[in-house]
Amino acid sequence: MDDFKLKNGSGRLCCGGCGRQNNKLNTYDWLADIPGNAEEQDMVEVQFKNTRKGYYKNSNGLHLEKGDIVAVEASPGHDIGTVTLTGRLVPLQMRKANLKPDAEIRRIYRKVKPVDMEKYEEAKSREHDTMIRSRKIAESLGLQMKIGDVEYQGDGNKAIFYYIADERVDFRQLIKVLAETFRVRIEMKQIGARQEAGRIGGIGPCGRELCCATWMTNFVSVSTSAARFQDISLNPQKLAGQCAKLKCCLNYEVDAYVECQKRLPSKEITLETLDNMYYYFKADILKGTITYSTDKSFLANEVTISARRAFEVLNMNKRGEKPEKLDDEFSGRESQRSKDLLEQESLTRFDKTKGGKNRKKKQKGQASQNNASAAPVEVGNGQTPEAPKEKENKGPQGRNNRPQRPKGNPAPAAPQAPAAENAGNAPQAKAGQEPRPNRNGRRNFRRNNEGNKRPERNTNTDVQA
Repeated sequence: MDDFKLKNGSGRLCCGGCGRQNNKLNTYDWLADIPGNAEEQDMVEVQFKNTRKGYYKNSNGLHLEKGDIVAVEASPGHDIGTVTLTGRLVPLQMRKANLKPDAEIRRIYRKVKPVDMEKYEEAKSREHDTMIRSRKIAESLGLQMKIGDVEYQGDGNKAIFYYIADERVDFRQLIKVLAETFRVRIEMKQIGARQEAGRIGGIGPCGRELCCATWMTNFVSVSTSAARFQDISLNPQKLAGQCAKLKCCLNYEVDAYVECQKRLPSKEITLETLDNMYYYFKADILKGTITYSTDKSFLANEVTISARRAFEVLNMNKRGEKPEKLDDEFSGRESQRSKDLLEQESLTRFDKTKGGKNRKKKQKGQASQNNASAAPVEVGNGQTPEAPKEKENKGPQGRNNRPQRPKGNPAPAAPQAPAAENAGNAPQAKAGQEPRPNRNGRRNFRRNNEGNKRPERNTNTDVQA
């Protein structure tokens, strides 16, 4: 038994109860860490291939733990299995399996030897070939059955054939042919479609491994009434599982739906108001809301109300009263939504942050363009700063109110710097230089940056210097 000690030194954790969880029949032994638990009972649970397990008596007093491979008594010969449970839980599992107290209990011979394992591996290697050949034999005999799997006994003297059949099959002739072909003792065992799906395994529409292949051992019949109680559409393709039967998970929540449906009014009841008559259309059973329609066949003028409001209107109709509207009380009250952990944060919150960063970059780019357009320009070979523009002059009215400057007037004097610290950065205009008139008779200036001259791009022809 392996022990895992805690880091703080307070006690220990025992992993002996877990065992190998590679098969759905494994049982968690929650009494494994109790001292002397394995020696208190001489009954041991042994598991074989597929879903077959048995309970055997440890008459020889062997020290057995979960995971040990043992040779047990069989008829005829012996079989090879794996110990899956020991101690006090074995009698409880026997009671769960409905084993009678006077039933014959076989015993455990010994732990396996290398010779036993060689015979077991040899017999196991013949299982697939035996299954293929037995299927052809059953087809040649015209039997309506399907042989799903073959299991050889540990010593190879017996073979169990698992088959599926919808009707009763007379396989007496088949047993004779199989015994002559394979020279072993034949045992036929019928299984259902759900057991076959659990033996093969697979992934369900929920994205998880099939329940019948992981933990289910007892299969309960599933009817279509379970789907009706949950308001699920009766679509055979969606309701059927991989076994071509109704899904076992339809029974998981049907009791909760039946209990909640008792708090809703009947589907046949109609509600009357002053202006119309409303018929039942659909209901959210768990939320407790009902949707009514003014037409029986299709959804028209839909109104969603709570079950409490529906009973109030129903009582008013019994007294001969008709409300003005069906949803008077429900419309003025906020619907109580269930709190979900996923709804606390928006799934697009990272996209919004990314968009905000792009918006800031775009605003910075626009600001740099505005600063470049507002920079002073050059006059000929000299430098003359452009007069600062006021906000009120940007509109069309401000441009019309500006005084027009005659063509022959000299260039205006350079404006004063707005602040003392910016005085050194302002460009100085050279004397004797006049602005060059453009096609419209107005003056444009050029900016000289370290001796490089380039024309200014004016998007607005009405702007004056």
